[in-house]
Amino acid sequence: MSSPPFPADAILKILLVEDHQLIRQGMKMLLQKRGRFEICGEAETAPQALDLVSKLSPHLAIVDITLKSTNGIELTKDIRVFSPTTQVLVVSMHGENVYAERALRAGAMGYLMKDEPADTIITAIETIMRGEVFVSDRIKGRMLHRFVHKPTDALVSPIDRLSDREMEVLRLIGNGYGTREIASLLNLSVKTIDSYREHLKEKLAFPKGGDLVRFAIQWTKSESV
Repeated sequence: MSSPPFPADAILKILLVEDHQLIRQGMKMLLQKRGRFEICGEAETAPQALDLVSKLSPHLAIVDITLKSTNGIELTKDIRVFSPTTQVLVVSMHGENVYAERALRAGAMGYLMKDEPADTIITAIETIMRGEVFVSDRIKGRMLHRFVHKPTDALVSPIDRLSDREMEVLRLIGNGYGTREIASLLNLSVKTIDSYREHLKEKLAFPKGGDLVRFAIQWTKSESV
C-alpha cells in the first residue's frame, strides 16, 4: 500500500469530497492557510468526485465516509481504480473500530475521525504524502494485535464478517430507510437490496426482519458515538 514520498516543496492538489457544505468550507479554509495546499475541486457525491478525479488528477482526495449516494469506502475503491496515483484520506464521524481497517483495505492511506483537533488533518496529509499510512495509535495497536494473534473465526465479530456493501445497507436500515429508499440511494434494484437484507439476517443470526431492524438501529447509534 505504500507509495513514493511526495516532494516536500511541491504544490499539493487536494480534492474535497464532503456532502455538508459547512464542513467542506471549514476544511477548505483550514487547508488553504498552508501555502502548498491547493483545493483543486469539491464534490458532494461519488459521481461528482469521480468526474473531478478524472479531469483534475488530484494528488490527494479527502473523502467523507458518509455520502448521499454511496459510502466513502466504495468511492475509495473506485478512485484507486480510476486514478492509482491519487491518494485517499478517509474522514468520518463513525467509529474507527468499525471502518478504519475497511478503509485501508479499500486503498485509503489514512483514516481520521472528525472529532480530532483541527490540525490533525495537516499531520495526516503530511504523513500520507510521505508515503506512510495514517491511523490513530489505537488502531495501530489493534491491527498489530490481530497480525500477531490471528484470531480464529469464533473470535471474529459478526460485524467484521459483513462485506462493505452489507455494512452500508445495515447502516441505512439503522437510519430508518426502507428497502425502496435504500435501492434508490445506492442505485441498485429492490431485489438486490432484499438479497442484502437476507444475507444480513443470515450472517447476524436474526430469524426475522424486525430483529434485524432493531439491531441495525441500536448498532448505528452506537457506532456513531
